[in-house]
Parts: sequence; C-alpha cells; structure tokens
Amino acid sequence: MKRFALFASAVAVVASACTDSPSTPSSPKPTFSALMQTSNENPPITGTEAGGTGNSTMTFDVTRDASGNITDAKVTFVVNLSGFPPGTPIILSHIHSGGASVNGPVVIDTGLTPGGPVALANGSGSFTRTVTVPSTRFDVVNQILTNPSAFYFNSHTTLNPGGVARGQLDRVQ
Repeated sequence: MKRFALFASAVAVVASACTDSPSTPSSPKPTFSALMQTSNENPPITGTEAGGTGNSTMTFDVTRDASGNITDAKVTFVVNLSGFPPGTPIILSHIHSGGASVNGPVVIDTGLTPGGPVALANGSGSFTRTVTVPSTRFDVVNQILTNPSAFYFNSHTTLNPGGVARGQLDRVQ
C-alpha cells in the first residue's frame, strides 16, 4: 500500500508539472527580416549614399478572436543602417506592398517623420519603433503573414526622399 501511495504521489507531481501555467511562454511571434541595399531601390541609388546597407527586423504581435480574425496588431521595427555618409538623416521607414522591381504604396509605417529624423552621426545607426496597426490594415497584416515576399521595407533620406535602401520581407519565425 505504501508503494502505491508513493507511486500516486510521484504521478501527481509529474502531472502538475505538465499543465500549462501563466508563466508558460506563448508561441513565437511572426518575425520578418529585410536585407536592405541601395541597389534594390527602383531605380538603384547612385551618388554619395550608394554604399549604404541595412537590415530591418519586424516582429508582429497579433491578437485573434475565437474565429481567427485579427482584433489587435502591433509591429516592432528594429532597423540597423551603415555605410552612409556621416550625418545622413533617415526621414521615413516603412513597409510597402510590391515585388522586388515594383514601387508600391506604404502599408505599415514606423512613425518616423522628416520632422523627427534619425541622424546617422558617423554614417551608421539603429532605431526601434513599435506601432499599433489600425484596424483598417488588418487585411494587410494577414497578407504579410501569408505572403511576405510581396512586401518590402525601405528607409528614405533627405537626399533620396523616394527611398535609399530597400529589401523584400522574408519570414524568419
């Protein structure tokens, strides 16, 4: 009888360790990257900023209802740029729709503005922005989640206001 009680206690301990608890990490958030190059812009960049490169990581935090519909979405952008002339101001950064050779409309913006640029003091720099996606753009979030290569991320400078470095989205998680 003592063995049975000991066995039952051990099973109870193991079973309690297997249940979900509030501290259990949630599933990974959809994450995308874009390798940004000046040669990817359409047309490719020439001149003093032509040597610049960068990368962007975009992590989506999406909440869905019981039917699978998005009810809330946020995107955290982490952007790293280098190889630009010292003092280069990054005035805009965002996700556009469009393939590699297509210039498309902005679909999700980082919130960076010409009035509050990120200055690349020595030609390199980084910034992070988290934005809430408006409910009118939840369809775009679904499209990015299912077909990221149909979208690109780019940054713009004062010298190249149409875009200075660009890369197609690639799902990494």
